Amino acid sequence: MKISNETKIGVLTAVVITVLILGYSYLSGNDVFSRSNKYYAIYNSVDGLSVSKPVLVNGFQIGRVSSMHLRADGRTVVEFKIDPQYNVPSSTLAQLISTDLLGGKAISFEYGDSKQFAQDKDTLRADIQGSLAESLQPIQMKAERLISKLDSSLAAVNKILNPDFQKNVDRSFNSIANSLQTLEGTTKKIDALVGGQTTHINNIMSNAEVVSDNLKTSTGHLTTVSTNFEKVSDDLANSNIKQTLDNANKTLTDLQATMSKINNGNGSLGLLINDDKMYKNLSDATANLNNLFIDIKAHPKRYVSFSVFGGKKN
Repeated sequence: MKISNETKIGVLTAVVITVLILGYSYLSGNDVFSRSNKYYAIYNSVDGLSVSKPVLVNGFQIGRVSSMHLRADGRTVVEFKIDPQYNVPSSTLAQLISTDLLGGKAISFEYGDSKQFAQDKDTLRADIQGSLAESLQPIQMKAERLISKLDSSLAAVNKILNPDFQKNVDRSFNSIANSLQTLEGTTKKIDALVGGQTTHINNIMSNAEVVSDNLKTSTGHLTTVSTNFEKVSDDLANSNIKQTLDNANKTLTDLQATMSKINNGNGSLGLLINDDKMYKNLSDATANLNNLFIDIKAHPKRYVSFSVFGGKKN
């Protein structure tokens, strides 16, 4: 038996139409090949909810939205098709929840503590959960305050990075460097002053050494010749120890007086160390003298005028 092409095309068309119908029914929430329990819930608003949206229990899908009908009072009746293997308690709350920030909706069953189970085509309690955008409003407000504080911080950083502020910082560092250079110069001057007094200090130490030698000699006489104690005592009394110590004390007193005058700014050396103005004047005078020598070398005729014939040229 030969099947005509028209018959083949008709059969193929019927199969395609059947598949399209079954696919549309499945996408619409109608399970064609298995029996499902139907439950209903009534909502004041179903914004974002559509047919075929999932029905969840703790995030697990147990069914889907099969249809929605608007009542005369403005509320919407939503029908759910639930897999019959899942028993739904009669006190279950069908809550309309948000699934993303874009406003997507789904149904979440919150099982109650009732020991009785809802029957097919029963109406469940309904509730609407706030959207994710509404729940994130406190976080959004905190983020806005944080961004405002961050803007203030960035403004402060920009102010710090202002060229005028950088110039002031550079000027401060230059002043510190100049102060350190001045301090270094003062230290060198003090070192030179102490070096100049080395001779006096050496003389004091020599006198002290002579005194120590004399004491050693006297001690030796005391230990070896106890009978000549009075004579040794007279020799020590008549020796130059007292005069040497007096000279040492006088030298130390003169040194302390000299250092005091320098610290108080008395004398040329004291003024040079303590008076920045004198130091600056001396530096300026040296710079001017140096410029004068350079100008004389470059233009000697300005300062020395002579002629072969003795004439003076104005």
